[in-house]
Amino acid sequence: MSLSLAAEQPAPPVDAEDGAWLECIECGETFAPFADIRYTCDECDGLLEVRYVDLPSLDDFEGRGVWRYADALPLDSGVTTQEGATPLYEVPRLENDVGVEALRIKHEGMNPTGSFKDRGMTVGVAVAKELGVDRLACASTGNTSAALAAYGSRGGMETLVLLPAGKVAAGKIAQASLHGARILEVDGNFDSCLDIVQELAARGEAYLLNSLNPFRLEGQKTIGLEILEAFRDDYGAFPDRIVLPVGNAGNTSALYKAFRELVQVGDLPLEDVPKLTGVQAAGAAPMVEAIENDADEVRRWDDVETRATAIRIGNPVNAPKALPGIRETDGTAVAVSDEEITDAQRDLAEEGIGVEPASAASIAGLRKLRADGVVTDDERVACLTTGHLLKDPDAAAAAGSDPQPVPNDTEGVLEHLHE
Repeated sequence: MSLSLAAEQPAPPVDAEDGAWLECIECGETFAPFADIRYTCDECDGLLEVRYVDLPSLDDFEGRGVWRYADALPLDSGVTTQEGATPLYEVPRLENDVGVEALRIKHEGMNPTGSFKDRGMTVGVAVAKELGVDRLACASTGNTSAALAAYGSRGGMETLVLLPAGKVAAGKIAQASLHGARILEVDGNFDSCLDIVQELAARGEAYLLNSLNPFRLEGQKTIGLEILEAFRDDYGAFPDRIVLPVGNAGNTSALYKAFRELVQVGDLPLEDVPKLTGVQAAGAAPMVEAIENDADEVRRWDDVETRATAIRIGNPVNAPKALPGIRETDGTAVAVSDEEITDAQRDLAEEGIGVEPASAASIAGLRKLRADGVVTDDERVACLTTGHLLKDPDAAAAAGSDPQPVPNDTEGVLEHLHE
């Protein structure tokens, strides 16, 4: 099956329930959405996507937050903490410095637990309740565990998170802990953790809520809907390009799905589809390698390292969805160094926007592509920042300035200031 922008809306199978069904992106096999627990295709093990009998128009949505888009989601409501409706900041100095017509920052760190993962969890945990499961599980570089713990707790469900030992920022572990998750630190990297969680899910020990789960990406596609609506309202046109960090490539896949659905209902002309542009850290860049080599598959990197811990992933499970998304939208992918990421984190902080390192990768990538002439000066660009600064306070402190000791009196403070 082709994930093409030009593909027509598929006809629903006879077993479509509640206006939706699951469909394999590889062989086209279809499944009722809530009859059984599944994460991949029974026939070929391909990735699944949620399809809808009736797709809504952008003008049909009312309300605020993720569940404003309920008509484009598999359920009418979810386990919610009022996620979504995150700000799209103007950054005039950075816009002028980068040299593009318009630059806006979609700050997903302003979600309830401080990252975009809340969008996927509000839908994923709701589906888990619909399926009647009682234990949720994920592998995580940190943000997924925090969101799963919060939403699982709110939904009254047990949560289990597997983290790579010594590789997760303290702020994220603290969140998962306080929200009551059972935290297991694995002597391995994120990809090893995901291997284990997938095996636990296959044995029926837990319901997997990593982005391999197709329902989670439905919540994340609302990021794209919000960006498109905001640009249309502010500029009378959609953005030319959306730049985003890439770890497991879930957001790339989710935004591409949002675009395809809007193309199918006639709201988004093919010539106006934003270019999806992925950014990875140089020490964890298997998607960039695949794009640069024009490869059909992503090679798993067993050894990955970057201070941008949220994207320290060597085997992006959503690559079969994300690669077509980048290519079909005429986008690209680029790798940036840790130093470039930290510089971009400081640039955003100077505009009053605090993000964790992985988030700043989008700005670092935009700078690099602009310098290389890939991004032109007449483009309207949205950069996605995925997590709040306080997710990784150690990285923030290292990137910022050091405190200065002063005497315990006003004159001493003034003397120090005038030095």
